[in-house]
Amino acid sequence: MSFRNWFGPSRHLLVLFLAITFVPATALVWLSWRILEQDRALETQRIQERLEHAADLIAAALERRLAEIEQQLPAWAASPPAGWGEDARIVELTSHNIDAHPSLPYLPTVPPTKEPASRLWAAAETFEFQQQDYAQAITAFRELSGSKDLLIQAGALVRLGRNLRKNNQHEEALAVYQELAQHGSVPVGEVPAELLARQARCRVLEELNQASELQRAGAALYADLRQGRWLGLEPDAQVGLEDALALAAAVEWLWEEWRVIGRGEASVSGRRSVWVNSRSVLVLWRGSAEKLASQWSSIWQSHRVALTLTDVDGHHVLGPPGLADEHQAVRASAHTRLPWTLSVASTSPNPDLVELAGRRRLLLAGLALMAFLVLAGSYFIARSVTRELAVARMQSDFVSAVSHEFRTPLTSMRHLIELLVGGVVSGQEHRHQYYAILAHETERLHRLVESLLNFGRMEAGAQEYSFEPLDPAELVKDVVEEFQAETTTDSHRIELSAESRAPMIHADREALSRALWNLLDNARKYSPDCPTIWVELAPQGEQFAIRVRDGGQGIPSEEQKEIFQKFARGALSKALNVTGTGIGLAMVQHLVQAHGGQLRLESQPGHGSTFTILLPVGKEEK
Repeated sequence: MSFRNWFGPSRHLLVLFLAITFVPATALVWLSWRILEQDRALETQRIQERLEHAADLIAAALERRLAEIEQQLPAWAASPPAGWGEDARIVELTSHNIDAHPSLPYLPTVPPTKEPASRLWAAAETFEFQQQDYAQAITAFRELSGSKDLLIQAGALVRLGRNLRKNNQHEEALAVYQELAQHGSVPVGEVPAELLARQARCRVLEELNQASELQRAGAALYADLRQGRWLGLEPDAQVGLEDALALAAAVEWLWEEWRVIGRGEASVSGRRSVWVNSRSVLVLWRGSAEKLASQWSSIWQSHRVALTLTDVDGHHVLGPPGLADEHQAVRASAHTRLPWTLSVASTSPNPDLVELAGRRRLLLAGLALMAFLVLAGSYFIARSVTRELAVARMQSDFVSAVSHEFRTPLTSMRHLIELLVGGVVSGQEHRHQYYAILAHETERLHRLVESLLNFGRMEAGAQEYSFEPLDPAELVKDVVEEFQAETTTDSHRIELSAESRAPMIHADREALSRALWNLLDNARKYSPDCPTIWVELAPQGEQFAIRVRDGGQGIPSEEQKEIFQKFARGALSKALNVTGTGIGLAMVQHLVQAHGGQLRLESQPGHGSTFTILLPVGKEEK
C-alpha cells in the first residue's frame, strides 16, 4: 500500500493525530503526577518535623510544670493558693488524719465521732432481739427518744422506727421517720440521720404497696443524692457530683499508696494518672512516711496542634480521642517521665504549609492551563482537519456527481448525433423526434451549467437580481406546469392548492422559479413510492408561504441542518441511488435569503418532508 493510499481514509489520519496528541498529553500527566508526589512528600516531611519539634516542646513544658507543682506541694498544703478548688484538691495525709482543701464528698477513712454509749440501748435491745417483745422495745426506745442529746434522740428514733415496722405499725413508723428526718446531718453510725430516715421511709412505703408515693419519695431521694446533699460540698465550690466522686476515689487510691509508703515499700514522691469513675485524675505526691501532700490539676492544650494524653493503662485522658491525622508525633511515658503517653497531630498549617499550598495551587493551575491548551489545540486542530477532510470529500463527491450529470445527457446526445449523421434514422417524423430529444438534453445541460454558474456567483456575492411585483399564485402555477411538461414520462403528479386572491410580492421571477423548481425536483426524486407532490400557497401573517410537501421517507433530525450546506447529501440519496450535485438546497436557501425570506423544513422519518418558503408581503427591494 502506498503512502498516499494509507493517508486516504480520514479515519487513519485522525487516529494518527490522536496518537501523536496522546504521547505529549500522557507525558504531561506523568510529569504532573511526579511533581505533585514530590511536593506532597516534601510537605509531609515538613509536617512531621514540625510535629516532632512540637511534641518535644510540649513534653518539656509538661515536665517542667509538673516539677514546679511538686516543688510547691508542701507550701500549698500549708496555705492553698487563692481561687483553688474548681478542678483540684490539696490533700494532706498523716498517720492520725486526712485533711482535704476544699472538702471532698467522702474520705477513705472516717474520723472517729462521738457515739452514745452502747449501754443506753442494752435493755431495749434485749426486748427486741432476745425476747422479741417489740411492744416493750417500742416503749423503751420511745422513752430514750425524749432525751435532750441529739445523738441519743436520733439513735433512739432509728431503733424505734425499726421496731414499729417489725410490729406491723407502719403508719406510726412513717411518723417516726418523719421526725428523724428533722435531725438533718446528725450522725447515726456515721450516716446522716436525714438520709437514714428517708431511706427507711421508702422501705415502709414499699411494704405498704403505695407505689405512687414510693415513686415520688424515691425520685426526690435520688435527686438529692445526685446533687450531693449529704456529701459536704460547698455550693459555690461544687465541680459536679461525678467529678467530685472521681476526686474522692483518687484520694482513696492515694490512701492505699500512703499505706504502702508507710511500710517503706514505695517512694515518698511521684506522679500518676489514675482512671477512676470513667475519669482521669492526675495525682502528684511529695512528702515523707509521716506526711504526704497531693494535688490534681488540668493540663493545657496547644492551640496549633491537637494534643492527646493516654495513661499507662491506655485510657484517654486529654484531647480528642483517636487522632485521625496520619501525621503524628508520639512520646511514650517511659522516655518523658510523664504519667501519660503524649500524641501530637497538626490542626492548622504553619506559614511553611501555607507557602507549600500556594505553590501547589500555582503548579496545579499551570498544569491545568497546559492541559487545557493541549486539549483545546488538539480539539480545534482535529475539528479543522475533520472539516477539511469533509469538505474535500464533499468536493470529490460533487465532482463525481457533476461528472455523472454531464455524462448522462452527453452520452444521449452523442448517440443521437451518431445515428443522425450515419443516416440510420429514416423518415422526417423520426428525425424530428430525435431533434426534440437533442433539444431537451441540451436544455438540461444548459440548466445544469447555469445552476453551477449561478451558485458560484451567489457564493461570491456577485449574483444580480431583478425584483418586480409578482403574483405568487401565477408564478407557482407557471413553474408547476413547466415542471410537469418537462417530466411527462414521470409518474408523479402535482396537486396545487392556492387561495383565489394572493397578495403581491416583490421578487426576481427567474431566481424564485429556480428555487421552486429545485424543491419540486427534490420532492420527485426522494419520494419514488408516493406519486403525489403537494404545493400549497397561503398568507402567513406579514409573509406569504409557499409549501412543497412530499410523501417520501423523510429526513433524519441529525441531517436536517447539514443538507443546507453546499455539496452535502443525505444518507437517503445513497440508499435510493439518487443523482445530484449537492448544491440544490444550498442554492434555494441563498435565493430565499436574497429575497428577505426564510426557508424552513419540517420532516420526520417515514412521514415525508415539507419545505416552506416564507417571503415578505408588499416589501420592495431597494
